[in-house]
Amino acid sequence: MKPLILLIEILIILGVTIKNTEAGKHHKRQKETNVTTQVSVNKVKQLLSHISGGRKSSKLINKREYILGKRKQRKLKMKEIQNKDFLKRNKNHLKQQAKKNSTDEGDELFNMGIKIIQESKSQKQKAEAYILFAKAADMGNLKAMEKMADALLFGNFGMQNITAAIQLYESLAKEGSYKAQNALGFLSSYGIGMEYDQAKALIYYTFGSAGGSMMSQMILGYRYLSGINVLQNCEIALNHYKKVADYIADKLEKNEGIPVEKVRLTERPENLSSNSEILDWDIYQYYKFLAERGDVQIQVSLGQLHLIGRKGLDQDYYKALYYFLKAAKSGSANAMAFIGKMYLEGNAAAPQNNATAFKYFSMAANKGNAIGLHGLGLLYFYGKGVPVNYAEALKYFQKAAEKGWPNAQFHLGFMYYSGSGVWKDYKLAFKYFYLASQSGQPLAIYYLAEMYATGTGVIRSCRTAVELYKGVCELGHWAEKFLTAYFAYKDGDIDSSLVQYALLAEMGYEVAQSNSAFILESKKAKILEKEKMYPMALLLWNRAAIQGNSFARVKIGDYHYYGHGTKKDYETAVTHYSIAVDKYQSAQAMFNLAYMYEHGLGIAKDIHLARRLYDMAAQTSPDAHIPVFFALMKLETMHLIRDILFLNFTMRWKWMKLDSTLGPYWDLFVIGLIVAMLIFLIRNRHR
Repeated sequence: MKPLILLIEILIILGVTIKNTEAGKHHKRQKETNVTTQVSVNKVKQLLSHISGGRKSSKLINKREYILGKRKQRKLKMKEIQNKDFLKRNKNHLKQQAKKNSTDEGDELFNMGIKIIQESKSQKQKAEAYILFAKAADMGNLKAMEKMADALLFGNFGMQNITAAIQLYESLAKEGSYKAQNALGFLSSYGIGMEYDQAKALIYYTFGSAGGSMMSQMILGYRYLSGINVLQNCEIALNHYKKVADYIADKLEKNEGIPVEKVRLTERPENLSSNSEILDWDIYQYYKFLAERGDVQIQVSLGQLHLIGRKGLDQDYYKALYYFLKAAKSGSANAMAFIGKMYLEGNAAAPQNNATAFKYFSMAANKGNAIGLHGLGLLYFYGKGVPVNYAEALKYFQKAAEKGWPNAQFHLGFMYYSGSGVWKDYKLAFKYFYLASQSGQPLAIYYLAEMYATGTGVIRSCRTAVELYKGVCELGHWAEKFLTAYFAYKDGDIDSSLVQYALLAEMGYEVAQSNSAFILESKKAKILEKEKMYPMALLLWNRAAIQGNSFARVKIGDYHYYGHGTKKDYETAVTHYSIAVDKYQSAQAMFNLAYMYEHGLGIAKDIHLARRLYDMAAQTSPDAHIPVFFALMKLETMHLIRDILFLNFTMRWKWMKLDSTLGPYWDLFVIGLIVAMLIFLIRNRHR
């Protein structure tokens, strides 16, 4: 059994060994297979990775090429854009250059035009200046456009076209032109070529003043002073007027003030040539003749007129110096002093020369001439040609002031006001400023206004300050329109004259208000509709009356009496006539009021008061003698007939009915009958 068992164990061991050997071989083969497989897998992986890497690299290459392509395209586009921008910039540059050249040429043309106007004396040369302005305006020069718009509005050289002027002003206003804003405000306030709109006018004036328009400032000052379409406010008026007055005072200190000839059309409508404000050409020629014959007084007068351009004569320094030298050779102290003044200030004919000024001032002062003494005071005060010496200046100013020279009185006041070489003394300053202002010295008026505005040396008074500032403001360069408006009226250019006077009236000039009203009531103007003329004239007469024009006050009474521009209102007419009588002693108002008392129009009938007023009118004015004579004759005749022939009540009642039976003008018929009877009696008496 044991050998069998042993055999079975050996067989089992052999089977296990064989199995292990086969298993080992299998394991070895499997391992080799695995290794081979692993190698293959790695190779596949490497291959795949190589392939994928290749794909990636090809993608990168393609992407890179794409990006490079894009960049190239972008560069090409950029170059194209740059080329376009370059062309555009070049085009814009050329445009800007052309615009700049055009602007420069426009500026040059405008400056040439201004120079011609300043230097020329003939109207033909001045008209040529406006041709240059027109060319400059066409090139976009705003200042030239403003000049052309003004010419079209005011009718300079016969080119009035208000519609074209408005179009030009509106385009200028969009560009911010304050002059255009002011002009549009003026046109709106009168309804000239535009809708009558006071609210719109106020807006335009406000924008104009904010932009720097002195005219707009002055208009607003007047409106707030008088309460025209705004609440009356003295302080606001003071603020506006002060700005303009400061500007004018600065000009006056530089001797750039201008004279103002204010011709009243109401005084000599039938013969304007005889107006004393303007020197008639024939009279001027006669004066020249006398001056050449050696009349020293006429020589000095003509020299003064030409020195500052007075009474319609052009400013001409050469003619002024010519006449002054002729008079100085004859020993005229005034002429010597004026020559000194010319050399002190300097001009084309007499270049600035302190030594020459001192020489002529000394010659005049040695003769006791006030102007010469004042001139020496100026030289020492400002240190011109001599050292500054306030003591010497004070001495000369005092001597000249004692002789009544207003400029010396002003400078004396200024020394005490500013404390120049003396202790500040506002009372003395006020005294001398006041004395100088009585002669119309503009700077003295300005400093008085300053003192009243600030309460310096006097009790503060807004109203007084505003009135004084207003007087200074009215010396501005815009006052030149008084002359151009007058000559336009004289030449028959009514529309041009009216526009210029109306602008000055809007600025508060009383003379311009009455002149505008006078032109409007004549109904000769064509720029306003006829039905608007009487109401506008009444408005302007009212503004002039408020400023103290007695003739305007009577006119308002007439308008209410006849119903011109308003309803008939006898009571209002009586009120205005009474004001004119009580305040101004107007003979015309006395006569009109007497007539109303005589007939009981708007007031209780009073024959005795009527008679008294007729007598007062005759005593007040010699021109009233004849109309008063006939009026009293009619009154006395009617009174006599009433007392003698119609004693009973019935007849009295019938007498009262004469107005209804014979008409409202029966009294004129009676006057005519009386005159006819007198003429008949006088003729028979001579026979």
